[in-house]
Amino acid sequence: MPVVTVTGRLNSGAREIAQAVAAELKLDYLDREILAEAASQLGVSESDVAQRDEAARSFGDRVASVLRTLMERSAIVGAADPISGGELDVLLARTYGEAAHLPSDAPAGQLDDEHYLSTLKSVIEEVAARDNVVILGRGAQVILQHDPGAVHVYVTLAREARIASLVEREGMPAQDAERRIKQSDHNRQEFHRHYFKVEMENPCLYDLMLHAGRIAPELAVQLIAQAVRARAPRPG
Repeated sequence: MPVVTVTGRLNSGAREIAQAVAAELKLDYLDREILAEAASQLGVSESDVAQRDEAARSFGDRVASVLRTLMERSAIVGAADPISGGELDVLLARTYGEAAHLPSDAPAGQLDDEHYLSTLKSVIEEVAARDNVVILGRGAQVILQHDPGAVHVYVTLAREARIASLVEREGMPAQDAERRIKQSDHNRQEFHRHYFKVEMENPCLYDLMLHAGRIAPELAVQLIAQAVRARAPRPG
C-alpha cells in the first residue's frame, strides 16, 4: 500500500496538497504537529489505549503506539542512549531551525544531532513500514529514498507569492512576512544539508516536482494520486 512524502518550503502549498492527497487516497496524514502530539500521549498506558475499539482509534493513537514500540525496543537492545517518552515529546516537536542547530557533541544527558537523526529515522521508517500514509517534511524523502513503493513529491512556489499569501493569511506586514520566509528557507536548507548532506531541491530525490503557482491544487492532487496508483505495490 502507498507511502507518499511531500516536501516544500513554508507557504508553498505543500501542506495543503499533502492533506488533500491523503483525503483523496484515503491515507493517514503525518506532520511534525501530529508526531509531537502522539509523543505527548505516551503518558497514557498501553492498556488504556488497547481498551478502545480498534476501528475508532485515531491515527495519533497508532503513531503513539509506534513510538511506544520504539522506546521498548531501544530499552531491550540496551542502546547507549535509550529513548524516553519525555525526550520524544521534545525531540519530535523541534522545528527545522532548532534541529539544524543541535550540537554534534553534546554533554551526557543532552540531545545531540546524531541521537536526533537516529530517532527521527527510526520513527519515519516505522511509520512508513505500516503503509497508507502521507508524510509531510522531516526529511522523509531522504530517509525513504530507497523504498521502492514510496512516491516522493516536491511542491514549489515563487517567493513573492509565498510572501503575499502569508501577508493575506496572517495579516502581517510584508517586511515581516519576507523576513519569516527567508529565515524558514534557510532553516529547512540547513536541516537537509546538516543531517542528510543533500540539497532540498535536488530533483533526484523526487518522483514529481510541482509548481503550485502554475498548476491548480486540484490538478496537483490528481497527478500525485495517479503516480501513486501507477506505482507497483511495495514488496512483502
